Amino acid sequence: MRSAQPNRDPLDSALIALDRALKAVFAPATAARPDPGAALPEAPLDAAQRRESAALMRVNHSGEIAAQALYHGQATFARDPATRELLLDAAREEADHLAWCEHRLVALDSRPSLLAPFWYAGSFAIGAAAALAGDRVSLGFVTETERQVEGHIDSHLQRLPPEDLRSRAVLEQMRADEIAHGATARAAGGVELPEPVKVAMQMTGRVMTRTSYWL
Repeated sequence: MRSAQPNRDPLDSALIALDRALKAVFAPATAARPDPGAALPEAPLDAAQRRESAALMRVNHSGEIAAQALYHGQATFARDPATRELLLDAAREEADHLAWCEHRLVALDSRPSLLAPFWYAGSFAIGAAAALAGDRVSLGFVTETERQVEGHIDSHLQRLPPEDLRSRAVLEQMRADEIAHGATARAAGGVELPEPVKVAMQMTGRVMTRTSYWL
């Protein structure tokens, strides 16, 4: 993990948070790692298969917008600089996911969710609330979030057209990264969240995934 940075003053934190939000929602996403599906052939999908792949990747793109916001909100209000760096390290890997999903949407002649700014704003608020509850709760929130995201990706891998090898490769790498993020947060001291909180998270995720599939 990178060395911890000292706490910033509130104005600096607000400006940094705004910059991150604008880049996540409006700037073209860039990845530090190669696209996992880039070397695979682009399958000749029929119209129905292309629509399904695009809709699923739009949902995953929305999830990555939300992931950026969650981590940014948590990092902004983290109490321990080491926890902040852990969260920002995970956010940097999630930025790769965002770029990969965006590339797939372009290749599938589709677009991101029209509600991306809403997903970011809402998720940042949730991340901030988790951080304000304490770093161990915030890390537990990461673990539970990534567990639920793993379940979403598993369902998408089942629904994805078998011919769409590029999207499948992206989702499989995303799944591996999400599992690692959850394990890292748990090892860093994340606590188990109460069952009502887990259920509320599932319901929120369901709203986003079902809406992003169409919008």
